[in-house]
Amino acid sequence: MPGQTALDSFRSQLEHERTSLLRQLEELGAGDKGMSFDENFADSGQVAAEQGENRMVVASLSDQLKDVERALGKLEDGSYGTCETCGKDIAEPRLEAMPAARYCIDHA
Repeated sequence: MPGQTALDSFRSQLEHERTSLLRQLEELGAGDKGMSFDENFADSGQVAAEQGENRMVVASLSDQLKDVERALGKLEDGSYGTCETCGKDIAEPRLEAMPAARYCIDHA
């Protein structure tokens, strides 16, 4: 398990990533009001394509946010850095590269 200094660093990275993801989702209009598009636009095919593309981006960002939130929760309950499959420690270099990693390299 990483030391306290490393854990503090991972927490900081995760909190920064959470803020960034929330901002991106807000910019895409994925807040409480949902995404908005100009329904009166002349090319409805373009609107449909834009909506589909935005939904895919929002889904990806939302998944990333869930992973970050899960990792922050694990920091709180003391289970951060443990593989969800085998229960072994996730290597610190892997956590440095991917602070929200849920699995060790063997189960990634």
